[in-house]
Amino acid sequence: MAIASSKEFSIQWGGRTLSISVGQLAQQANGSCVVRYGDTVVLCTATLGEVKEGADFFPLSVDFEERMYAAGRIKGSRFIKREGRPTDEAVLSGRLIDRAVRPLFPDALRNEVAVVATVFSHDQQNDADIPGLIGASCALSISNIPWTGPIAAVRIGRKDGNFIVMPTYAETDLGELDLVVAGTPDKTLMVEAGAKRIPEDVMLEAMKFALQQLGPVIDLINQVVAAVGKKKIDPSAPKDEDEAAKRKEIEEVHEKARAFLQTKKNVLFAEPLKQKTDRKAAVVRLKKELASHLQELQISKDNRKRAEEVVDAFVEEEITNQILQEGKRADGRSLTQIRDLGAIVGVMPRTHGSGLFQRGSTQVLTSVTLGSPGMEQTLDTMEYQMTKRYFHHYNFPSYSVGETKGNRGPGRREIGHGALAERALMPVTPDRETFPYTIRVVSEVLGSNGSSSMGATCGSTLALLDAGVPIQAPVAGIAMGLASDEKTGRYQVITDLQDLEDGAGGMDFKIAGTRDGITAIQMDTKTSGLPWSVVEQTFKQAKQARMEILDVMEQTIATPRAELSPYAPRIESFHINPERIRDVIGPGGKVINEIIATHNVQIDIEDDGLVMVTAVNPESMEKAVAWIKQLTREVKAGEVFEGRVTRILDFGAFVEILPKVEGLVHISELAPTRVAKVDDVVKIGDMVKVLVFEIDSMGRLNLSIKRLDPQYKPGAAPERPPRDRKSGGFAGRH
Repeated sequence: MAIASSKEFSIQWGGRTLSISVGQLAQQANGSCVVRYGDTVVLCTATLGEVKEGADFFPLSVDFEERMYAAGRIKGSRFIKREGRPTDEAVLSGRLIDRAVRPLFPDALRNEVAVVATVFSHDQQNDADIPGLIGASCALSISNIPWTGPIAAVRIGRKDGNFIVMPTYAETDLGELDLVVAGTPDKTLMVEAGAKRIPEDVMLEAMKFALQQLGPVIDLINQVVAAVGKKKIDPSAPKDEDEAAKRKEIEEVHEKARAFLQTKKNVLFAEPLKQKTDRKAAVVRLKKELASHLQELQISKDNRKRAEEVVDAFVEEEITNQILQEGKRADGRSLTQIRDLGAIVGVMPRTHGSGLFQRGSTQVLTSVTLGSPGMEQTLDTMEYQMTKRYFHHYNFPSYSVGETKGNRGPGRREIGHGALAERALMPVTPDRETFPYTIRVVSEVLGSNGSSSMGATCGSTLALLDAGVPIQAPVAGIAMGLASDEKTGRYQVITDLQDLEDGAGGMDFKIAGTRDGITAIQMDTKTSGLPWSVVEQTFKQAKQARMEILDVMEQTIATPRAELSPYAPRIESFHINPERIRDVIGPGGKVINEIIATHNVQIDIEDDGLVMVTAVNPESMEKAVAWIKQLTREVKAGEVFEGRVTRILDFGAFVEILPKVEGLVHISELAPTRVAKVDDVVKIGDMVKVLVFEIDSMGRLNLSIKRLDPQYKPGAAPERPPRDRKSGGFAGRH
């Protein structure tokens, strides 16, 4: 069978060609396309599966697959050469796509849908996540899968006050903004950003600029849809009469359930639902009462079970209605009120720094560990090989939400939340020259009821300050929510989102930053997109909330501790001549390993001669540093040393004045009087005091013993011993 030809569509965008080709690859998927930007190429597919029986959620999976060959690289591990579990970067890219496309699927869809973006070529300049998101939008749009796109996405950078469309890696690294926006020119669906303390007005300007760049990409996708798009299926349409009858029966049960629940409105909010457990208890109580009511109506057990899903939707709708109609929240707070805040530091006795942050029933304990520069994390990904000296890990045990699931290691959620908190603090962490430590931050979520990632951000600030890390400014974060009715256009932005408010028509808009500006943003929504007025109102309320949280945190600890924990290692840094690095290393690492083993220290040496010695014990540190400085000391003329005689030759003796550093004491420099034989004055192993009186043009050291004699006179000839007239020799010779 001949390989099919492809149809290609392209535009100029951000200074490069963006092209979409269809028809040649992955023909058995419901929708597939290849997106190319520069020499970065991504295959994107969308596949529809069968209905997941018994599911009360939409079973969507989004995967971002990195291939090392895409960048012409082989995996660095000596033992495992094929790609294994996704890297954290791949997980974050997959979550980026997922959060953008998920809101546009029908609420009632229960078919399994798989979206996969596979990177086939990577040019090391253009990140593959934006082409992957554009490709996912196109693949879904041309497929028969019900989805109300297309959407587009763009990355925006900023340098010297100018915005950059689709910046390269280098431009992003040198700039002050890394912003990704997905949606349409009129609606914002997803935002992800890292920034170097950018003010709110500048960030809003950047987001507005980003939305303006989406139109050409959406037009391009629409061209592809017009050429090869398939008719969308209706997943709600029954396959046959039996299924139609079954659905009708279920809908009748649902109607009876909704009618019963309407009588329970006042009961639902009789007491404020302040805790996650309150909300769970209310839902469980309603489900039991509904089941009892339906049983009295002689509804079958299976249909009673199916009717339970109405309860969750009812609770979410009532919470939204109460906010929109009365401006009142389920826990009794006003729309801009933050839950009770608490912050303490120094919680754990032996960690290098720790902080406990609490907002309502969201509670996060964060600890800091300081390590030597050599403890940096090495990243080996498709995109780059690099090291990382600040990293944040986030743990979310099941007991934090009152559940009993076992620990299966970090999942996509843990990786995503940890990366967000890490990104929020990165702009204020000290550079390596100021603070050469490797910094590991770990947040343990002990209780969760809304935005534990922002709790981890606040906890990180507390722990870093407690550890004495000289961060430039404290960072706090807040999650903003939304109650909205898209049919009427009514909405209310709510401050400090909690679990029961994150339902249909809502959003989770996290904004972190200092008093000066924003350091990180992450937003996703359960609407078809946020109007610009919602975005502006969110920024306004979020800034006010951030200041309130910073006030509480700074009452606990406002500046880094002056001293590190006594259990934290100390680092002494100094420079040596780069040409002397080999003297410290020694053959096969013999010398440096001896220093490490003798004094229980860690030693890191940079190519430019920067030496960093890490130790917990000050005495060990001092001795190790002295050893290295002795090994690499630059000898100067006029210095006096005590050294060991290592070799004797006819014309003089070699003396080791420093480790591996020898100089020659010429026979004429051994004594004030003439010397006939060198070993008449010194022997191998003798310790002698010598003066470096000359360093010749070849760097050789000329040493002298006689010049240290107080009676020595420069230029005076050595005294000859009296001649023995009988032997014809000199006196004192035997």
